[in-house]
Amino acid sequence: MNIGMLLLSDARFPAGGHAHSGGVEPAATAGTVTGIASLEVFLRGRLRTAGMVAAGLAAAACARAEDGRWDEFDAEAEARTPSPAQREASRRQGRALLRAARAAWPEAGCLADLAAPVVTPVQTVRPAAAPETGTVPASGYRGGPHHAVVLGAAAAAAGCTAAEAARIAAYQSVSGPASAAVRLLALDPMRAAAVLARLAGDVDATAERAAAYAEEPLADLPYPSAPALDLLAEAHIRAEVRLFES
Repeated sequence: MNIGMLLLSDARFPAGGHAHSGGVEPAATAGTVTGIASLEVFLRGRLRTAGMVAAGLAAAACARAEDGRWDEFDAEAEARTPSPAQREASRRQGRALLRAARAAWPEAGCLADLAAPVVTPVQTVRPAAAPETGTVPASGYRGGPHHAVVLGAAAAAAGCTAAEAARIAAYQSVSGPASAAVRLLALDPMRAAAVLARLAGDVDATAERAAAYAEEPLADLPYPSAPALDLLAEAHIRAEVRLFES
């Protein structure tokens, strides 16, 4: 197993994931997640939807990290994240992961390219003259690249395969929320760990299915919808009191 895969999967890697609950906090507030049994149901649903989306994007980004098509990856990630609150959370986590990854793998060209300001064409009009096309730097992918895209690039920088990138993304889609649930609901951490152990086969299966799209057209990447997660994210961002950012 690639050591880089272990590093990126480790919750101690300073990528800011501890500040996000993956929807568990608003689910707990709404009474949807109240204990171990309901947490497991929540995590299985999250893995098959948001986890699949993230795994597909990460696998493709890892497989094509040297292509430099980050604007296309950003557009695909944006299209698969309909909730504005989740978009902001994804970009915030992407920025944090990119900083950590560049510190860990400073020579990786794909990470440098991803961190570079985006340049977009604009038109300026001079008096009595035809429009002239120029360029201005944009604010890095409208606020930072999406987390799954950065994860794929970081996995490539760490020497991981597309399948390993997918497995990291699938695992993180349930491990982070499980950890958040322990803190939010004072759950027994050993029982929460047991839930993750029971999900191991599903995590592997999700990653395998997602990795199969790594070389396919980007528009064909998986997109199972999760409207309940979108609604929870929008409710959470408007909450007066919250422990997690998302």
